[in-house]
Order: sequence, then C-alpha cells, then structure tokens
Amino acid sequence: MEKKKYYISTAIAYTSGKPHIGNTYEIVLADSIARYKRQKGYDVYFQTGTDEHGEKIELKAKEKGITPKEFVDEVSAEIKRIWDVMNTSYDKFVRTTDPKHERIVQKIFDKMYEKGDIYKGEYSGLYCTPCESFWTESQLVDGKCPDCGREPVEKKEEAYFFKLSKYQDKLVDYIEKHPEFIQPESRKNEMLNNFIKPGLQDLCVSRTSFDWGILVDIDPKHVVYVWLDALTNYITNIGYDPDGSSEEFNKWWPADLHLIGKDIIRFHTIYWPCFLWSLGLELPKQVFGHPWLLTNNDKIGKSRGNAIYADDLVKLFGVDAVRYYVLHEIPFANDGNLTYELLIERTNTDLANTLGNLVNRTISMANKYFDGVVTNKKVKEDVDNELISMINNLDKKVEKKMDKLEIGFALDEIFECLRRSNKYIDETMPWALAKDDSMKDRLETVLYNLLESIRVCANHLNPFLPNTSEEILKQLNSLDKSLSYNENNKFSDMKPSVLFQRIDKEKKLKEIEEMK
Repeated sequence: MEKKKYYISTAIAYTSGKPHIGNTYEIVLADSIARYKRQKGYDVYFQTGTDEHGEKIELKAKEKGITPKEFVDEVSAEIKRIWDVMNTSYDKFVRTTDPKHERIVQKIFDKMYEKGDIYKGEYSGLYCTPCESFWTESQLVDGKCPDCGREPVEKKEEAYFFKLSKYQDKLVDYIEKHPEFIQPESRKNEMLNNFIKPGLQDLCVSRTSFDWGILVDIDPKHVVYVWLDALTNYITNIGYDPDGSSEEFNKWWPADLHLIGKDIIRFHTIYWPCFLWSLGLELPKQVFGHPWLLTNNDKIGKSRGNAIYADDLVKLFGVDAVRYYVLHEIPFANDGNLTYELLIERTNTDLANTLGNLVNRTISMANKYFDGVVTNKKVKEDVDNELISMINNLDKKVEKKMDKLEIGFALDEIFECLRRSNKYIDETMPWALAKDDSMKDRLETVLYNLLESIRVCANHLNPFLPNTSEEILKQLNSLDKSLSYNENNKFSDMKPSVLFQRIDKEKKLKEIEEMK
C-alpha cells in the first residue's frame, strides 16, 4: 500500500539577524508535527529555510562593510545551526538566493505578466523599511507602522503591480466554503472582515530603489519585491516550473500545512492564494497562524532588548527541556509566556518528577526485586484496569489533539498517563508486596504494567522529545515501537540513569544573571 503524503512547511526565516526563541518556536512546533506524521506512517516532506533578499538586508550589509551575499551566507548558516541545535528533522533547508529558485521566480513573474495579472504603474505610499511593507494612512497606528511601531517614510517609485483586486470575490468565496483553510478560526474572521471584504488593493511586486533582489527578466532595472520571491519558495523547491513541473512537484503539491506566525498570516492567506490561482495551481490545504511566544508577557525582539536565544537556553536547560516548554506552554490560539522561573518549574515538576522519577524508580525496583528480568505473570486486580485502559486509549487521544494541531494538549494526554502510573505505584505499593513471598507474581505483574506504561509513553513522546524518548527506550532495553499495551513483552538488562536533573532555582537564576 502506498504511504499517504504529508507536506509541511514553516515560514522561511528572514536573514536580518540571529533568530530568538520566539522565531525558533515555529520550527520546533513544525518538527513535532512532522515527526508525529512519520510515526503514523505518512511519507513526510518537511521544508524550512531562509528568506534572503530586500532593502533591509542591503542596508545591514552596508553597515557591516560586506556584500549582501556575504551577510546572508553568515546569517543563514547561523539559523540552520540553531535549527540543528533544536534537533529538528527538516528534509530540506531552502535559501532564496539559490540560483534555481531565482530563475523560477523570474519565470513566474513573466508568466503572470503575460497573463495580464502584472502591470506597470507608479507607487507612492508610506513605507516601513524594517517590515518591508507599504501602508495606507488608515492602516497606521498613531502615525506608526502597525507591525513594528516605527515611523514609515513617504516613497514614490515606478513599480509593477499584481492584480489582487481581480481575485477578491473568488478569495472570499473560497475562504467561506473552506473553513479549515485558515486556522485558528479567529484568524480566519480577522482576514475576511478586516482585510479582504473592505477591498483588496493591487500589490506592489517590484522595486527600483535598491538592488538586492531577483532581477525582473523583462525590465532589469526592477527587482522582484519580497512576497513574490519569498512565498513562491514553497513551490520552487519541490520542482515547480511554469514551463512544466517535475514529478516531485506533482507528488507533494498542494502542501498539507503552512505553519507560520500569526503576524504574517495576511500574506499567506491573501497574496499567496491569488498568486497560486494566477499560476493555475491548487491552494495549500491549510494555513495555521500560530501564536507568539512572549517573555514576561512582552513581545520578544532584539530592538526591545529582551531577546532570548534558543542555543543559550539549551546550554542552560538541555534541548528536550526547551522543546517541552515551548510545545507545552504555548496554547493553541493564544500567546504563550516564557520566563526562566517557569522553565525551571516545568523542568522540575513535569520532566524530573513526573517522568524522570517514574522511569528511575520503576527500573530500579525491577532490578532490585527481579534482577532486572520482568515478564507479565498476569495476576490481575481491578486497580490494573484503569491504567491499562488509559495506556490503550492514549493513541486515540493524542491523535485527536494532533489532528487539531493542539500540540500542548497532546503532550498533556501523555503526561496524564505518566501521572496515572505514579499514582498506580502508590496504590499497589510494590515495596509492601516485596515483603510477602506469596505476592511475588502479583509484584511482577505490577512492575510489568509500569514498564509497559513507560514504554508506550516513551514512544508517544518521540515526536516532541526525541532524545528523551530514545533514552528511555534504551534504559528499558526495548525495541518495541508499538503505541499500545502489549501483554507479552519481556524486559531485561535494564539500566536506569537520571533523565532530568532537578534544578536549584536560586542557583540557576544566579547563573543566568552572570551569563547576561
């Protein structure tokens, strides 16, 4: 049977500087979904990468006294390094300076021009350089850019425009008939009511006031403006070509999920569908605008001086503790908050106590009472039923949450099972059973149930905490990857070791202060 395909992408990271933990959250979120889909037997293609053109980069390179290409090579390598530090399993890391991408973007521009969807005009408007966005007076907030709060400047230049207005009715109709296309629902309503229905303005798709971009084939004094270059990465890198696409493209497109930050949902749900229709292509199945990770309830940003970087956090807490925190603590539709205190608390309560302690004490009891060899003696009591039923229902429960992209809630289901296993130890009291020789088979059954629960939970944790999952299975000496209770396993040669060290809060906060 042929595997079902699943194509997931993140937004490509802008190469203006090192990504902070808020930017890094997205790649970890996408990674957990990609790993989950692979675990479920899908043929997965997971794409990420960097967005490397634009005026902002030209200016930053000039400040540093290097060429824009040297500048983006440096930043793109740093972004890729951080994605790797976070143990993300992307299949392709794309760059918009790749000559193949640039060539296809030129062809896309030409095709849209020939179709009459792109025309030449003049642009005058309020332009925000950091955001690379033009704004109308009415869109400004107190005279400032609604995205970054800086003052825009008046710009006037010859430009090519894409006829967004032509696709307005089609877009409204599509979004209303496909409620799953924009998620969460609040974002869908915002796009329809605040941006599309009030009327779409044609979109500026070329610039002449800077050079760092893809040259417009038909008019080389223009460069292709950011969104036509950046958004098309989702198709250029899987073999799209206006002159005839590859088999790879036909296999993967349409994408199943574009995972992006809520601040760029407008571009992915307004510009992108219209570009695709202009090219005669299908739309992606879903665009999910994830919430932001705040720090001390404030938006993270270099300019705000509160940027926290993923690689620093990994040095302090370890990769899986950081992954757990960002995946668990950011709700499905609301912004999440990151503080060092909360990270310490989560690591201690959930990872060190609930998970680490359970694994350690269970394997230690198995080694102490049965020399590390445990089989199921099937001396059942009623108290076993609830735990076994929870283990067997875990797969369905996780699947239900993952299908709705409620990653934090999926993790909750696994940790509920772990908490139930800890409670089961208190209910069955293996240390008391060990004192009574006639209860030896009952004791072995209890430990078997615990080991089996740990094994199933470890396999379920794989998409979220891959290193920890692997480490637990190694300690259990188990290769069984099934996601439900198996009553005929045998556990032997188990070696417990500490999964997560408990953190001394005061000491750790002092260490963080010194690092700053």
